Amino acid sequence: MIKYELFRKLLPGLLPLVVYILIDELYGTAAGLVVAVSFGTAQLAFIYFRKKSLDKFTLFDTLLIVVLGAISYILENALFFKLKPALIGIVLAALLGVSAFSKFNILALTSKRYMGNINLAEEQLREFNRGIKVLFYIVLAHTLLVAYSAFYMSKEAWSFISTVLLYLLFAGYFMFELLRKKFRYFPYRNEEWLPLVDKDGNIIGKAPRTVIHKDPSMLHPVVHLMLVNKKNHLFLQKRSLNRPSQPGKWDAAVTGHVSVNENIETALNRESEEEIGLKNFKAVAVCKYIIKSDNESQLVFLHLTKYDGEIKVNPEEVDEGRFWKISEINKDLGTGVFTPGFETDFKILRDNRLI
Repeated sequence: MIKYELFRKLLPGLLPLVVYILIDELYGTAAGLVVAVSFGTAQLAFIYFRKKSLDKFTLFDTLLIVVLGAISYILENALFFKLKPALIGIVLAALLGVSAFSKFNILALTSKRYMGNINLAEEQLREFNRGIKVLFYIVLAHTLLVAYSAFYMSKEAWSFISTVLLYLLFAGYFMFELLRKKFRYFPYRNEEWLPLVDKDGNIIGKAPRTVIHKDPSMLHPVVHLMLVNKKNHLFLQKRSLNRPSQPGKWDAAVTGHVSVNENIETALNRESEEEIGLKNFKAVAVCKYIIKSDNESQLVFLHLTKYDGEIKVNPEEVDEGRFWKISEINKDLGTGVFTPGFETDFKILRDNRLI
């Protein structure tokens, strides 16, 4: 996100150059400088009255236009004004360089302004830093080329390099990024993808299931259903021995992932039918909480239902299932009989006197 924001920030700085080039072609260098300086000053005033605050980047850019434009006009030499995009490039390259190659990542800190409290997963952070490094080299190369063209190339060449070329470089980079991301996860094309969320459950991305289950920084949503009958007994399922996590342990009646583009209620109904054949039941949302292991992090949406109908355990999903007395469960807590997730669910219901 911050890469596109940076590109958007560059746009106001290029407009006075475009104005200068057009006026210079029609009325000469002096007229071009005067109009460009006036345009930059008006641009700053417009942004101030629209936002009721000074945009620091636009302020710096406009002051640079005024100073370099005045010097160029007085000395009757457009070289100083032609160096303006190079000076801005030096500032941007320095900002990108510090963020990319030092421990003080200015852009990562700035990005929180646009992304709220979202924490980037390790893989996302690596991608973010890689993008900053690429932008650093692009801006640095363009800055050096602008400076060279201002001294040694024609006015037409400088005009192209200062404006059009920068857009082409950014457009090429963004196109490359889109194609790279499209084909990057090609090995996972036949795998289920799961949503990534923040601590409040807001969707912030998606990733393949196998990747998520190897990275505890990738928080993803799951549903748990605790089922109690009129005798106040809890129905538990025994996880299959083929499960990659917690095989052979007893768990809540229903547990499952929320799929991409699926809400919590839909996921709960789907998983309940798939695992124990449960349909047309009413569940109460109890709470949500985060549970972490060495391999993954889950945002659990815990539900409770009171049910005395028929239960059909799906042998492809669950090894077996039965009702447990509360006293039985209390006796086996902490012995490794149950999954950590179930023990957390059970304690929440017990502490809130829901069972």
